[in-house]
Amino acid sequence: MIYDVIVIGGGPAGMMAAGRAAEGGARVLLVEKNKMLGQKLLITGGGRCNVTNAEFDLHIFLSKFQSDAKFLYSSFAQFRVEETLDFFHRYQMPTKIEAEKRVFPVTDKAGSVFTALKQYMQEGNVTILSDISVAGLVPVDGKIDEILIKNGEKLKAHAYILATGGKSHPETGSTGDGFIWLKNIGHTIIESQAILVPVTTREKWVHNLSGVSMPDAKLSFFQHDEIGKKKKILPSKSGKILFTHFGLSGPLILNTSKTLREFLQYGPVVISLDLVPGSDYGMIDDILQTIFERNKNKKIKNVLSEFVLASFVPTLLELTKIDGEKEIHSISREERLSIGRNVKDMQMTVTGLLGAEKAIVTSGGVDLKEVDFKTMRSRLYPNLYLIGDILNIDRPSGGYSLQLCWTTGFVAGLAVSEKVTEV
Repeated sequence: MIYDVIVIGGGPAGMMAAGRAAEGGARVLLVEKNKMLGQKLLITGGGRCNVTNAEFDLHIFLSKFQSDAKFLYSSFAQFRVEETLDFFHRYQMPTKIEAEKRVFPVTDKAGSVFTALKQYMQEGNVTILSDISVAGLVPVDGKIDEILIKNGEKLKAHAYILATGGKSHPETGSTGDGFIWLKNIGHTIIESQAILVPVTTREKWVHNLSGVSMPDAKLSFFQHDEIGKKKKILPSKSGKILFTHFGLSGPLILNTSKTLREFLQYGPVVISLDLVPGSDYGMIDDILQTIFERNKNKKIKNVLSEFVLASFVPTLLELTKIDGEKEIHSISREERLSIGRNVKDMQMTVTGLLGAEKAIVTSGGVDLKEVDFKTMRSRLYPNLYLIGDILNIDRPSGGYSLQLCWTTGFVAGLAVSEKVTEV
């Protein structure tokens, strides 16, 4: 059977593209290498799935993609955040907006997103072949003629949508296969790098806080130059961080990791955590004196939780070298001032970044100049469409990566179905 379109890759972009093409009347085959669709989708956001970002101003939204934004306007003019929310609401998946405008299913389950996409494809009678490994694309006379399966079989269609993803979380099947196929037929592939990754740190106290999260941490970033002078290398940033057994993660860290990678070439980077960003040293000392006056006969380990998160108290005592059993009336002025200095400047030394196996997103992929973003069609092959993480676009954390999948998948599916209608 010759299908109208074959979609290769059953992730978020591929499922959206398959559903939209089928909705437009195309006969669609979706081919997936795993036994089940949506493997990576089901683990995104810690299994909660950050569906999109509720930034409804398109210029502001696309500015997050920095220099790549200029390529995306024609796609996002057709399917933006509002359409994404309408889509999932239509399939009885209510959403909620959390910090930094991140949108999640009310259920807090990525499975709800998967269910909506599955229903969309079922309505269009999309044929799904799973546990099928594609070996490559076969071009003939300037078009893609068929795809090769590793068992020696071939599949044919009038059009092909490639949604094989990048290289993040390779255990889910994202191993960069599509990059190899495209390079073999003449597309320019920018080398892949893990861009949204957690960082590793030297200090054991950081590792001991594993599992602790801060929704609005303030971080500053420093490095010593060749003469040992400490200099600030990035503007201070605020956002959510997560302490892990190896260092730091969370949106604020992930979105800074690409820049940190560049600075790490020149030596260790020091991250300074400010636990009380709204207060200066004088204000902190006034607050501590008030708390200490009220709790003169209590042990300091039982009092500091009035000032900082209880989980930070052991760390603070460790950094200031103050015995937690010491009673407040015995705390010296210098010890009190030391507490103030440490809560404003808890230093962590970045020793490295984790690799693609821990990356939320990888950069690299098809050169954007080789794609027509009005249709997501390859400029080299008129019946080949390229969507989602196969594109060389740096996506920030916060729902932007999945929105790129929804938009490019929808646009490609629409373009293919319109072509079918013309025929």
